[in-house]
Amino acid sequence: MSAVVSPLSPVIRPMRETDLLSVMAIERTSYEFPWTTVIFRDCVRAGYECHVYDSQQGLLGYGIMSLAAGECHLLNICIHPGYRRQGLASQLIEALLERARAQHARVALLEVRVSNDVAHRLYMRLGFSEIGLRKNYYPARRGREDALVLAKDLQVAKRPARK
Repeated sequence: MSAVVSPLSPVIRPMRETDLLSVMAIERTSYEFPWTTVIFRDCVRAGYECHVYDSQQGLLGYGIMSLAAGECHLLNICIHPGYRRQGLASQLIEALLERARAQHARVALLEVRVSNDVAHRLYMRLGFSEIGLRKNYYPARRGREDALVLAKDLQVAKRPARK
């Protein structure tokens, strides 16, 4: 009997500065108003939880999270457009939240564009709840766009996986 191995065999690992060219390629492909290389470099150097989804094909995505005062803040979660809808974002978020729990974070926070229905649904499936609205938070083609503020209690026991 032989084991079936995914051709991608992706792993989540800490982001390195040498990853920034690939990270920026995904960022620019994914967002109309991308973060800059300097922002990513500053996050890595500041000791934020910066992780990438690495595979034999290269980087598939990344996540940036800050931790302070018992809170984690998911700052940027992105999966390459060619690899979306495969559960990678969920796995990456869960891995980041586990790291936050291990560092005694009690709550996870994030912002999401009000127009980003796909991400909003994902966060709600992962147990986040809407707790507020930040007016004019994101740059947009015509002015600014509001952001929904979402939170998740990290002290609640995880539910067993469905079979």
